[in-house]
Amino acid sequence: MADPLLDDVGALLKEAAAKVVVPLFRRLDAADISEKAPGEVVTVADREAEALISEGLRQLLPGSVVVGEEAVAEDPDLLRHLRGSGDVWLVDPVDGTSNFAAGRRPFALMAALLTDGAPVASWVYDPLDGTMAAGRLGAGTRLDGATLRTPQAEPRVGALRGTAATKFLPPDFRRRVEEGGRRIGELLPGQHCAGREYLDILTGAQQFVLFWRTLPWDHTPGALLVREAGGVARRFDGADYHPTDEGTGLLVAASPEVWDEVSAALLGG
Repeated sequence: MADPLLDDVGALLKEAAAKVVVPLFRRLDAADISEKAPGEVVTVADREAEALISEGLRQLLPGSVVVGEEAVAEDPDLLRHLRGSGDVWLVDPVDGTSNFAAGRRPFALMAALLTDGAPVASWVYDPLDGTMAAGRLGAGTRLDGATLRTPQAEPRVGALRGTAATKFLPPDFRRRVEEGGRRIGELLPGQHCAGREYLDILTGAQQFVLFWRTLPWDHTPGALLVREAGGVARRFDGADYHPTDEGTGLLVAASPEVWDEVSAALLGG
């Protein structure tokens, strides 16, 4: 069944990728890259793509508010809209900016729609391989237009493949995860692009991913998509992830059973 909003926002992300992001990939000058916080870079592509996407989203839903990653960097008070009423867009114009700035893949464009504070639709687009995931609350997830479910087979922890993004983990916690990773079939170091990690769960390339930092534009889109495909996105204590949470730690898995197995192995849960 056609869903005009899913199609229109997907087309907007593809337009931003084609007009702004991909043409600048591996073509950035030093002046096109700056540091917005210690260890965090931003590029002209981030800013220009966010402007294009934000304008398009406002046109699609007149009266809606856009909370973009780069706009929040300039005005953190924008985050208050996530707890408000009405329609609010979350936008990550280039997820994986450190990869993009260094001329590496992957990177992604992401958006999510919240209505009265609840995520109701989301999109993740990898422009280099053309993969687009989109979904609505209660209506499932589409991968390149086809409805999908993540594999629900009974998991064996020694056969699981997934990622532990350890960069921001506290040292003691990192050691616990690395030790527990010996029980996992294959524990990967992470791709520095949350959007691609979520896509890899949807495609079956991996069964889980563990994060420490949980900024709303990084995880709201992918969390909804994984849930709608049959998976889970939960805090380490088992609570479902929500974009207004202020805690740290997130374990995303292709099924509740996989979450239980990986939590026991990596977190001692």
